[in-house]
Amino acid sequence: MSWGHAISKDLINWQEMPVAIPEQANHAIFSGSTVFDEKNNRIAAFYTAHKEGNQSQHLAFSYDAGTSFEIYENNPILDLDLADFRDPKVIPYEDHWIMVVAKSKLLKLTFFKSNDLINWEFLSDYVMPGITEIYECPDLINIDGKWVLFLSTNPGGPAGGSGMHYLIGDFDGTEFKGQTNPKPLDYGPDYYAAVTFSNYQEPISLGWMNNWDYANSRDLNEQPWNGSMTSARKLAIANGDLMQSFYPPTFQFQVPDGADFQFRYPNGALKFNREADLIWIDRSELWKESLSRFSVPITGDLEIAAIFDSGSIEISLNSQFATLLLEVGPVVPQFEISNN
Repeated sequence: MSWGHAISKDLINWQEMPVAIPEQANHAIFSGSTVFDEKNNRIAAFYTAHKEGNQSQHLAFSYDAGTSFEIYENNPILDLDLADFRDPKVIPYEDHWIMVVAKSKLLKLTFFKSNDLINWEFLSDYVMPGITEIYECPDLINIDGKWVLFLSTNPGGPAGGSGMHYLIGDFDGTEFKGQTNPKPLDYGPDYYAAVTFSNYQEPISLGWMNNWDYANSRDLNEQPWNGSMTSARKLAIANGDLMQSFYPPTFQFQVPDGADFQFRYPNGALKFNREADLIWIDRSELWKESLSRFSVPITGDLEIAAIFDSGSIEISLNSQFATLLLEVGPVVPQFEISNN
């Protein structure tokens, strides 16, 4: 496993670049994050080096705006002799740096501090309440003065299989303390390992569109790729909670309270049916794998925003998000409403 690389000027159109950090002879390159080290005019990339029985945190530098990376010669920079210790997220904090890493099977998020991006000091552990499955890909970002902690879990996703949760809290530079209970970041089955970007004009997140329930077993005879990146989402705080909105342009729809609806493709329909306080989404006509039916807690009239792409749909239902892989082509489906 290696680190891929793509660049964009508008977060909509992406140009694939050569591999940024290739797999090494004795370890694979797992997830991580990057920061801009202004003092030394370089990008610092943090990633998990994975080999049988050990995961440790490594570092690489880029001096050409991310076109190429030089692996730090004294890696690892953080090794606790654990088999499941991965996915470092590094952020600037005051005059130093903070790293949060998942102790995946111990169900802990561990915070570290550094002044130089190389030497790291333990600060604290945090357990996300109610999350009892494997921890992966944590993310921490300050949005409008509120600290938001993201966590991917496998399983434990709201639609089954893998998925993501978030909670809002306080971070004092040493410890994170949650103010809310964890909530699903996306109710669909195919949103995972999202990372945030805090040095853009507004906070942005970007996720992986797949689910570990079938990511390694899909039949690719009819579709020549397995998963993709999601579209970018803008992040904000409104009424004390996290609000997401699509960055790219979307198709807009309205549905009155009590009505079912569907998106009809040439090869089948993606169906939305109301039951009590839930909307059940059924992709079984457009999907051969597991997790074909799941629900989103919504009542009342619906304001819908959707992004249609080859192999997927990303949808917002009254600002509740759901991301789904579909076996469809690059078409805009027909929107149909049925009154019960």
